[in-house]
Amino acid sequence: MAKYRRSNTNRKKEPDDLVNEKIRFREVLVIGPNGDQLGTMSRYDALNKAYDMGLDLLCVAPNAKVPVCKILDYGKYHFEAQKKLKEAKKNQHVTEVKALRVSPVIDQHDFETKLSRSREWLEEGNRVRIDMKFRGRMITRQEVGREVMNRFTEGIADIATVEKAPSLEGNTMSVVFAPKKK
Repeated sequence: MAKYRRSNTNRKKEPDDLVNEKIRFREVLVIGPNGDQLGTMSRYDALNKAYDMGLDLLCVAPNAKVPVCKILDYGKYHFEAQKKLKEAKKNQHVTEVKALRVSPVIDQHDFETKLSRSREWLEEGNRVRIDMKFRGRMITRQEVGREVMNRFTEGIADIATVEKAPSLEGNTMSVVFAPKKK
């Protein structure tokens, strides 16, 4: 009967920090919990000093000539690091690229609808990409498509700048707009 190994997908990922017994350097420069330098000592002495204080030993600079370790409460340190990471993630704004597809023979009302929708997206802070697909014989009338793209550009010039000028790739013409900085 074959034995199956459980996958590690359900396990919580351990942090990659060098803490306590994970530190494998012979000598380390030790910094106390208050930031005072305690000097260079062996790993064994540094761990004993940290354990005597009821704290942990964390390697903060493993690539230094003499690795630097700090005596601190690792649980508190890890919690604060996670909190900072969560705060940074909350404050970052991801700009999305919204796409619209238009035709070279677009009707006036459809054009105005797409124009107003793209204005809404730009006011929200998103970038907008307009794609125009040429089908069949329409590819021979690219100037009609460029005219529609130019009308679109004029329609949103007050709130957007052209990030990527209209260019033909295969049978699709694309232009990218970005919101103007306030």
